[in-house]
Amino acid sequence: MQRLDSPHRATSLRLGKHYIDLSTPRVMGILNATPDSFSDGGRLQSVTQTGGFRVSVDRALQLAEIMLGQGASIIDVGGESTRPGALPVSEQEEMERVLPVIEAIATRLDIAISVDTSSAGVMQHAIAVGAGLINDVRALGRQGAMEAVAPSTTVVCLMHMRGQPLNMQEQAEYGSVVDEVLAFLEQRIVACEKAGIERGRLLVDPGFGFGKTLTHNYELLRHLERLQVLGLPILVGLSRKSMIGNVTGKGVEQRLAGGLAATVHALLKGAAIIRTHDVAETVDAIKVHCAVMRD
Repeated sequence: MQRLDSPHRATSLRLGKHYIDLSTPRVMGILNATPDSFSDGGRLQSVTQTGGFRVSVDRALQLAEIMLGQGASIIDVGGESTRPGALPVSEQEEMERVLPVIEAIATRLDIAISVDTSSAGVMQHAIAVGAGLINDVRALGRQGAMEAVAPSTTVVCLMHMRGQPLNMQEQAEYGSVVDEVLAFLEQRIVACEKAGIERGRLLVDPGFGFGKTLTHNYELLRHLERLQVLGLPILVGLSRKSMIGNVTGKGVEQRLAGGLAATVHALLKGAAIIRTHDVAETVDAIKVHCAVMRD
């Protein structure tokens, strides 16, 4: 495949009314409005008479404010779990989970907002209430997603995933995982440009844990710098994932140290945005990394 031209990587992003300076790596704090996410599912649970799941907007605001105080530059709000084996939710249910949270954060807090979604309707409504970034594990592959985003100025993160969350770990076969992830991201960048989404509005994410074995994940991390040929900021999500637990033997809540070690390696390989459950600790790791790397 012919390689794309590789301009210098963007040093800033405009997410809505916020400008994110990427001359220093930034932190994206995770805020899952779901009952079943692998690490923090149910954290925003509001008590209901029927026993169903309902999001507490007050609790979401409280957690977002804490992450802002800890140094997060972006809050990533998700309403559908994409852990291995996760079942899909309807677009309407996803909107009911995330839109009140996004609107409340946009109204009350001075921080950029991302929405973790693959659904065109959720994208359109989330943009309307304040989301400045679409973080899509399906890389705008669902019907209508490109059309939902193209007319806006919203930034998009294109992630690699093979298969779907329900079956992705059954499809983790590659000749060369690094080459195939890179080729997929190149293809999606071209598709976005053809749809009218400028390169300056794009980020890339190799998709650690999404349709990849333990070996694949560490092969990607080892060679993460190869994604820099795309000329786009690199976002990584390593926080508390099984690739950390499988090496350390630790449960989800005990994976901080291992996750920070992986994060520092990703920073050395060119990661610009770190998506994490553990904002304060990740901010500290970035500060030390930057002090070491300073000329």
